[in-house]
Amino acid sequence: MGQDAFDMATPQHFTSLTGALCSLFGEGTRVESAGRISGGDINEAYGLTLTGGECIFMKSNAKEKLSFFTAEAAGLHAIARTKTIGTPHVLGVGTDEGRGGFSFLLLEFIRGKSHNAGYWKDFAGQLSNLHRASTVGSVPNGKYGYGCDNYIGRRSQVNKGYDSWTGFFRDCRLEPQFRDAARYFDKEDLKRIVRFLDHIDEILVEPEYPSLLHGDLWAGNVITGNDGRAWLIDPAVYVGHAEADIAMTELFGGFPPAFYDAYQERIPLQPGYERRRDVYNLYHLVNHLNMFGRMYLSEVKRIVGRF
Repeated sequence: MGQDAFDMATPQHFTSLTGALCSLFGEGTRVESAGRISGGDINEAYGLTLTGGECIFMKSNAKEKLSFFTAEAAGLHAIARTKTIGTPHVLGVGTDEGRGGFSFLLLEFIRGKSHNAGYWKDFAGQLSNLHRASTVGSVPNGKYGYGCDNYIGRRSQVNKGYDSWTGFFRDCRLEPQFRDAARYFDKEDLKRIVRFLDHIDEILVEPEYPSLLHGDLWAGNVITGNDGRAWLIDPAVYVGHAEADIAMTELFGGFPPAFYDAYQERIPLQPGYERRRDVYNLYHLVNHLNMFGRMYLSEVKRIVGRF
């Protein structure tokens, strides 16, 4: 499997929305109607009904934010390529000079059918298969990281290649977030953070094998696909330890016990996972601190204080 296997797929790029629609659906295709879809706080989202009756999903943002969408498209491609779990099909990305200029991502429209029987058990099996899929060639200069940087929420996510998982998580996940959040901490806090990072290899463990991760796996990024099974959206993909994805599922409410029981039947979590879970989720909490402010500060301090 070559270096391009996961991360270097380039989505079809268009220089106008009209041009994209005509190329994808035939000459003369236009937007018949557009309905706003709620749920995100970074991009605008729309369900577009086209003149031929087709329905597609569009995200849009400022023209300068096109990299959000090229990264998301690459992440969806990386997951889809494993053939383990559903993702919306990427139609293309582009920019348009209308409305003062905007960027867009076009995706298959998900109609949100009801869960199939055994939904959560099936999802656990799909996710475990994703985590066991080959990552050969996905990190050009190491085992952990990714072929390009991407985003976690609206913030950049560093994916430099590392041979050590603990080194990657310290240098490319926690350190950048703490550096950007330094204004929230006093001198004693900062000393504790430095000590914590210096001893991270005493807390985390190397995985048995590298896994392709969704990277932002909370309940809002798992939807019911057009086949009634779990599909993944809004990825922040990279190669790491599978338990980092599992930890994220527990951060904002968690999934039903049937999911965790079925997952562990397939991939038992390494001893000590409960202790490491907070360290993995610290990355997301400090990211939220950087994006949304002080409401996350006490929880961040609590976790650092534990270690």
